[in-house]
Amino acid sequence: MIAIIKYNAGNITSVQNALNRLGYESIITDDENEIRKADKVIFPGVGEASTAMQYLQERKLDMLIKSLTQPVLGICLGQQLMCTFSEENNTTCLGIFDAEVKLFPPTALVPHIGWNNIETSNSNIFEGITPEDNFYFVHSYYAEICKNTIATCNYILPFSAAMQKDNFYATQFHPEKSADVGERVLRIFLELSH
Repeated sequence: MIAIIKYNAGNITSVQNALNRLGYESIITDDENEIRKADKVIFPGVGEASTAMQYLQERKLDMLIKSLTQPVLGICLGQQLMCTFSEENNTTCLGIFDAEVKLFPPTALVPHIGWNNIETSNSNIFEGITPEDNFYFVHSYYAEICKNTIATCNYILPFSAAMQKDNFYATQFHPEKSADVGERVLRIFLELSH
């Protein structure tokens, strides 16, 4: 079973719909036992960092997420919350990835909305992805490039398009909205062994 963490953030049902298209059953939950016993955990989200972290802390989900040993995938706000700190309302985050989240420099091009290609490392989660493949982004804040970065995107400046540390994976782009290439990344994640 796949657990999608419920934490007062948007976009959760589109993730579940993508999993349904791929033939996977999932539950949307903030129950510790259900999350802990899941084969895979997805931590998606569209929203604001400080209120999302407050929801996690009130339910002790912040400590739970950091303790998980099965594969975990953060998406968009999920990736940002897995970093150490976000400039969005000066929010202390989960600290899984050693990077800060910053606001793009103010220009007419913020937020970053639309399709961009990414430059990937040799991470197994990007098997079969080419430099010509494009992924869908929508965000005003970005994670810095750091030792946990496994893919970069260049929009105004280079940033972490995806990150990985141990069993924790994360993407700034939305794989569930990125057509076939996004579904390929999701499928590879869902087929990971522990």
